[in-house]
Amino acid sequence: MEDLAGELGMSKKTLYAHFPSKTALLEAVIHDKFAGVEIDFDQITSSKSSDFPTTLQRLLECVQRHTGEIQPSFIRDVRREAPEIFKLVETLRRERIQRHFGKLLNQGRRAGLIRKDIPVNLIIEILLGAVQAIMNPPKMEEMGLTPKTGFLSIIKVVFEGAIAEKRRTNL
Repeated sequence: MEDLAGELGMSKKTLYAHFPSKTALLEAVIHDKFAGVEIDFDQITSSKSSDFPTTLQRLLECVQRHTGEIQPSFIRDVRREAPEIFKLVETLRRERIQRHFGKLLNQGRRAGLIRKDIPVNLIIEILLGAVQAIMNPPKMEEMGLTPKTGFLSIIKVVFEGAIAEKRRTNL
């Protein structure tokens, strides 16, 4: 806190007046980050002028930009040192995925681009399950992934499948 106060040009006492603990400061930073993500996602998924593929591309670019800012060591440290904050991150991430990817999948279904025989909420739960299982420090480290590459790989498998495109037609 002392280093941060110095960088901000304020006393530690002033910093503690706004944030009574390091955890409170970290929680405020997380909420601020997710508020920015929410604004970006909302702008993308609320656009009436974009079609499904364009909206998906823009949403994935946005995810790529936001996850690219996250260092694996930060996630590892938060999970180890502030598990309640890590749980908050998981909750906020889940809410954003449900709301915005759900909206996008419904748009894709209306456009005939998402299969009608698979419920959208099932697709979202599969996506959430994969994110929950893989987007945690031990698993990402084990698999040699960063937050950015991990999330984008999950999205590719969920939306494109694991079977090579030229082989899909033979199924």
